[in-house]
Amino acid sequence: MAFILALDQGTSSSRSVVFDEHGRILASAQLEIRQHYPQPGWVEHDPLELWTTQRDTAHAAMAQLHQAGHDLRQLKGIGITNQRETTLLWHRQTGQPVHRAIVWQDRRTETQCAQWREQGLGDSIRAKTGLVIDPYFSGSKLQWLLDNVDGAREAAERGELAFGTVDTWLLWNLTGGRVHATDVSNASRTMLFNIHTNDWDDDLLKLMRIPREVLPEVKPSSHLFGEAAPTVWGPDASAIPGLPALPVGGIAGDQQAALFGQAGFEAGLAKNTYGTGCFMLMHTGNEVRTSANGLLSTAAAQLPDQRAYALEGSVFIGGAVVQWLRDGLHAIKAASEVQSLAESVPDSGGVMFVPAFTGLGAPYWQSDARGAIVGLTRGSTVAHIARAALESIAFQSAALLQAMSRDAVAAGGRPVSELRVDGGACVNNLLMQFQADLLGIPVVRPQVIETTALGAAYLAGLSTGVYADTATIARLWQADRTFYPTLSRDRAAELMGNWEHAVRQTCQH
Repeated sequence: MAFILALDQGTSSSRSVVFDEHGRILASAQLEIRQHYPQPGWVEHDPLELWTTQRDTAHAAMAQLHQAGHDLRQLKGIGITNQRETTLLWHRQTGQPVHRAIVWQDRRTETQCAQWREQGLGDSIRAKTGLVIDPYFSGSKLQWLLDNVDGAREAAERGELAFGTVDTWLLWNLTGGRVHATDVSNASRTMLFNIHTNDWDDDLLKLMRIPREVLPEVKPSSHLFGEAAPTVWGPDASAIPGLPALPVGGIAGDQQAALFGQAGFEAGLAKNTYGTGCFMLMHTGNEVRTSANGLLSTAAAQLPDQRAYALEGSVFIGGAVVQWLRDGLHAIKAASEVQSLAESVPDSGGVMFVPAFTGLGAPYWQSDARGAIVGLTRGSTVAHIARAALESIAFQSAALLQAMSRDAVAAGGRPVSELRVDGGACVNNLLMQFQADLLGIPVVRPQVIETTALGAAYLAGLSTGVYADTATIARLWQADRTFYPTLSRDRAAELMGNWEHAVRQTCQH
């Protein structure tokens, strides 16, 4: 029985999961990540903490495997998946970061992005990268580091600094600084990468004054990147006898990894991940599709000599709205209470909650929108607000899927006929049923909802020979529960119309 270790470095925590060759979880460990907010709109992580927490959870997961009596010689490789767009810069010689990591949520470069938009660069950048000009992506963050850290630009031009997203940083540390590389899915989120040529784009590097010397090599997502020796796991690794050197055989950004973990290998298959935000991807085959409905074009996880692309829509505030109910409104004491509170009323009583705390993402792209609760009456209670908060996650996701279906039909395809779901909030049955009701299609929850880590494990398993091909992986995918729509299409359309009206109100100030 072969095992694969998946490293899942996310925005709020580092996790390590060991899967067997059937995709079953054998061991896991998790540590939270501290969030740093030096100024309003700025979000940072400590790069060394990203590495040490990921290393320590990997060690803990492997120790669990050993204590359960499994033979560690059956560990065949490592897959990495990560929070995307988060930007790091470090010294090649010492491996020391020059600054904290700038997190994907960080908005400090909005002024620069606005200038590029005003210069009319939006269409050309989107044509090359598939992305809209936004601080979300890595390019403007890297430019900021080079411009604002003393001596950074000069050192970068001398070839002394290395840039990477979180996957590259972990790979660098796992291999003792021997490998500076990323995969195509992470590269495609930098706003520096041409998704048509699968290479860094010289025009964009010139625009942002970024020396090519700082950039990592770009490889397929399933690839033998390098080897992690047992010594990288720290002084406690000696407590695990027989720990082998492990090849790093797969890397993908978290959302592309989730699509892969959902066996989303063919055009038309869509998944939605319900986490802090929501991220919906629809596979578009081996061709880049340009959205006419506010979605991004991005590289999917790619195998050697095989192109794969997706349309993507991002909801900035998904499950985070439940955290706000707990920490901001103090309506609940624990996030787990939200379903019972929401179920204590038959519906939201006409209340609509648009959680545009940091603006609205796809398909709206309204950075100046702000959160709003509308439709309140004297009969409204905190239970109605809680239900409206949960429903807001489904409304935003429905808007994404409707945009994807319009793009699919415009390209000569069919509307999305099934939505596969994963992430922590997909265990909420009320939310999943409402999602199916709005969409009018089945919503399918798999047996393994940790599909981000699973996708990284599958990518590593392909490159290390654990799996022969993606058809083998597709046969492993199994549904846990399917939610079928029960609402009339007229009523669903009426609810979506109410939602769109509420969205328009958030942008009128």
